[in-house]
Amino acid sequence: MELLKCVDLSKSYGDDEALKDINLVIPKGRIVGLLGKNGAGKTTLIKLINDLLTPTKGEILINERPVGVESKKVISYLPERSYMNKSMSVKEALSMFKEFYEDFDYEKCKKTLKKLDLDMEMKISKMSKGMQEKLQLILVMSRRAELYILDEPLAGVDPAARENILDMILTNLGEDASLIISTHLISDIERILDDVIFINEGRIILYSPADELRNRENASIDDIFRRMFKC
Repeated sequence: MELLKCVDLSKSYGDDEALKDINLVIPKGRIVGLLGKNGAGKTTLIKLINDLLTPTKGEILINERPVGVESKKVISYLPERSYMNKSMSVKEALSMFKEFYEDFDYEKCKKTLKKLDLDMEMKISKMSKGMQEKLQLILVMSRRAELYILDEPLAGVDPAARENILDMILTNLGEDASLIISTHLISDIERILDDVIFINEGRIILYSPADELRNRENASIDDIFRRMFKC
C-alpha cells in the first residue's frame, strides 16, 4: 500500500522553480535515500511533505489523504537545523515530546539515550553539536510513526558513532513504517537503503531499488552518485 504519493508537485519562489512536476510513490516498509547536490530541491520537497510549505501546483497524499493536521500525526520529522530549546535538560526535552506526541515511547527513548551515552540530567546548552544531533534523532525515532523524515541526520556526528546511530534507526523502525533520509554522507548510509531517489535542479532523475541499481551499474550508490553528478 502506498504511504506517500506526490502528484505533479511543483514549488516556485517567484521566478525560481525549486521543484518541477514531481511524481513519486513511496510504499510502506521502505528506507529511501533522497540524494542530490545542494540546492537540488531536497529540503523543499521535505518541507512540502511536512506541510511547512504550500505547493505552487500538484498535491501530496499521506495514506491517500492530503497533507495537513492528520498527516502530522503519523510523520516524525528531523529538520536539518536544531529546534531544541537549549536551556532545557535532556530529561525536560523527553517530557516535552511526551506531552506533544501521543505516539512517543518515553521508556524506549530513555533506553536508547543510555545506550548512546547521553546523560538525562545534562543541559542541551552544554552538549556538543554532535551530541545535540544524537538527542534530536533519538527523540524523533522514539515516536511510533508511519513515516520518518530525516534531513541530514549525521552531519555533525563523528564517524565512529554513525554505525551505532544507523543501527539505532533500524532497531526503532516499525515493520510497516517508511523512512526518507536526505544526506550527503552516502557511503555511510547506503547499507540501510532499500531505494534511492536522485534529484537534480528540482526534478527526480532516478528512482530505483538500491540493490538493482548497484547490480546494474556494478558500483556503489556513492560511486554512481559521484559519476552522475561529477563530484
